[in-house]
Amino acid sequence: MVNHYTAVVKQSGPWWIGWIEEVPGVNCQEATREELLASLRDTLKEAIELNRADALKDAGEQFFEECIAV
Repeated sequence: MVNHYTAVVKQSGPWWIGWIEEVPGVNCQEATREELLASLRDTLKEAIELNRADALKDAGEQFFEECIAV
């Protein structure tokens, strides 16, 4: 399953900076646009994995997982 997210990117002086609109805290800065997009992708994957691990840990025992589409 592939999810789509929106990256907001811009050049600021010599740097490219960007954010993922849908996930607070996922932001990066790189020297090139291509490096920025790769960093945003990696950072987003890591954030999702960490959030998932935290949610499962906090759920404790005897829980259900449900797929929700929006």
